[in-house]
Amino acid sequence: MGESNSVAKPSTSPWFKRGLHLAAAVTGMALLAGATLAVYGVRAQPRMDGKLVLPGLMGNVQVRRDAADVTHIQAASPQDAWRSLGFVHAQERGWQLEFNRRLMQGRLSEILGPSTLELDKLMRALDIHGAAHRQYQAMPAAVQQALQIYSQGIEAFYARPSQARAPEFVLLGTQAGLAHGSAWEPEDTVGWALMMALDLGGNWGNEFARLNLLQVLSTEQLWQLMPAYPGEQPATSVDLAGLYRQLGVYRDEKEQSPGQRPAAQMQSALQQWAAAAVRDMGTNDGLGSNNWVVSGSRTRSGKPLLANDPHLGLSAPAIWYFAHLQSPEGRASDGSSLPALNVAGATLPGMPFVVLGRTAEVAWGFTNTNPDVQDLYLEQINPADSSQYRTPTGWEKFGTREEVFKVKGQADVKVTLRSTRHGPVLSDAQAQYGKVLDTARYALALRWAALDTDNRTVEAGLRANGAHTVQQLLEAFSIYHSPMQSIVAADVQGHIGFKAAGKVPLRAADNDLRGVAPAPGWDARYDWQGWLDYEQTPQDDGSARGFVVTANQRVTAPGYAHFLTQDWSLPYRHQRIEQLLSASDQHDAASMAAIQNDVQSLATQALLPALRKAQSGHVLAAQVLQLMARFDGHMDKSRPEPLIFSVWVDELTRGIVIPRIGEQRFAMAYGKRDFRAGLEGILARNDVWWCAPKSCAQQVGDALTRTLDKLQAAYGPDPQRWRWGDAHPALSAHRPFAGVAALAPVFNVSVASSGDSYTVNVGQY
Repeated sequence: MGESNSVAKPSTSPWFKRGLHLAAAVTGMALLAGATLAVYGVRAQPRMDGKLVLPGLMGNVQVRRDAADVTHIQAASPQDAWRSLGFVHAQERGWQLEFNRRLMQGRLSEILGPSTLELDKLMRALDIHGAAHRQYQAMPAAVQQALQIYSQGIEAFYARPSQARAPEFVLLGTQAGLAHGSAWEPEDTVGWALMMALDLGGNWGNEFARLNLLQVLSTEQLWQLMPAYPGEQPATSVDLAGLYRQLGVYRDEKEQSPGQRPAAQMQSALQQWAAAAVRDMGTNDGLGSNNWVVSGSRTRSGKPLLANDPHLGLSAPAIWYFAHLQSPEGRASDGSSLPALNVAGATLPGMPFVVLGRTAEVAWGFTNTNPDVQDLYLEQINPADSSQYRTPTGWEKFGTREEVFKVKGQADVKVTLRSTRHGPVLSDAQAQYGKVLDTARYALALRWAALDTDNRTVEAGLRANGAHTVQQLLEAFSIYHSPMQSIVAADVQGHIGFKAAGKVPLRAADNDLRGVAPAPGWDARYDWQGWLDYEQTPQDDGSARGFVVTANQRVTAPGYAHFLTQDWSLPYRHQRIEQLLSASDQHDAASMAAIQNDVQSLATQALLPALRKAQSGHVLAAQVLQLMARFDGHMDKSRPEPLIFSVWVDELTRGIVIPRIGEQRFAMAYGKRDFRAGLEGILARNDVWWCAPKSCAQQVGDALTRTLDKLQAAYGPDPQRWRWGDAHPALSAHRPFAGVAALAPVFNVSVASSGDSYTVNVGQY
């Protein structure tokens, strides 16, 4: 047979033709979608070149963004500067403003559905919006005008938008101010100041945690797990466990759901975030801010230097917006003079002033002082009439109001919220309280200083932006209210100083609980007696050492006459900063930055000896213990040792504490707390009760075995290849898209991070 060659002809099958047409259509649609997204991406960007018309300006304003992402606003008057700042905040942080406004008003569920309903209930129970309205109405006319002008700047952006809506608005099918007809109101600025106070000034969570733990622990055991500040005794000597047993405050444990883990019930990342926000509200453990100021006697230039790291929670976009405001003097609507502005630093979207930064002559920084400005009260319910609660003068009616929650995708939800003479009833809004408290007999109410009508925090912030000296700055902050902040300051004349600014309640001499645990609300001795005068709050001019450092540690000197709190942060960061500052009298900007970036953990050094003694039969134990023998507590993201140590501490804490308090209480109390001080004490005492039924040495070894099992499964069999940064990212999470798989990579920012909760460069784990 002869050979033959053939060439296949294209198929003329109609199915093939349809396939070609379909492929072409899909390709065309993909190209069209890509082009549409590209066009939208360009249109959604803020307009940063050319000329825009902003109604209400008194003169021309120049807005310039520099390479460091600082927005410079040069205006003809303070009013024009505030109006323009509102406009650029709306330009670049419009969704952030809308989300924050809905959060503080308890209206997230309108756009996010039932996942955030419990968080909305808590915000409405606290009545942040109502308190903000009352505080705004009590402000001087000039302050009201400043907030009105700033809000008008935000509104002006939305009235004539120069860019497409932010993607969050598009994806959620909403727009700014849809429910109320405005994107931002003056009261919202006051409300956001209250939200910052809520984030930074909370300790009611610690009070509730103690109440919860005392159902299964004795008072002595509670103070072993949650000890007072190092070197001090608990602020109260009352047998708290006995008090609460006598009062019969606890719900019958048989009614509770044993072993229930709130996190395991969550159906989405958004639900988990909202549930964690409700659980941890009133607790600021885990945050870690630092500031320090060095006099010219210890610097290379002979001039003061100041550094500040306000380590607030990370988010995308960032909580801060950096700006520089410049204007000549002006005059307010009431005829009062307004100082010239030349102030640069960190602003908060929602506020018309620089919160942290400098004028041309004076610089300042904040850390959280964290005094006890929140007290929980057990309000006894009248067994004959549940609408009444007990007071020092007899039974009184609860205050009540009905709140209606609009919830996306389902019917409206109506909730009756109560209040007492002390404040809002939290047990109506935080379901976790009903798992512990017998709510048929008691309600749990909150007294919180920041909700008081005399809160002038926003006014103090505006005043500070016109200061020229340390003295003027601290005078401006004399009316500052909440949350109390440890301020360090320096001016061009060479003065430095520290002052704790804010309201702290005075408690009666016979108040034996001192606010560390819920008090009987019908006993008048537990009511607040007034406020500590500004002249009496802690202060230091820096002359003794040539520097002042604050890092959330106890800022009161020995013998200080007034009780502020016992819930200071452990002093490890403060001690490390003092070590580094004391090491030189030739500090400069480079040495300041090096201290800010320091990741040497003194807390790790304190527990390393216990880990090095661990005995484990794990196949990797010998190799890992060799690594740890050389580890000095430097929490480097590129090394395995910090990862091994951190997981081991977590496993050890769980192994010792959970058998004593149960998984549900542990889940409710752990979170932002790590019980580090308690763990240190347990190991130092070789505490038989806490470590039982094993010895403490066995607990240490077993925790190492579990650690190695976990790390081997996650990162492979070679410990030399494990990296702290792989498990320890600095995650700037977007709300609400952080947990949406398709959107998280676009909206979140995650960077491998060194440090831990106790390093100067703080990194929570």
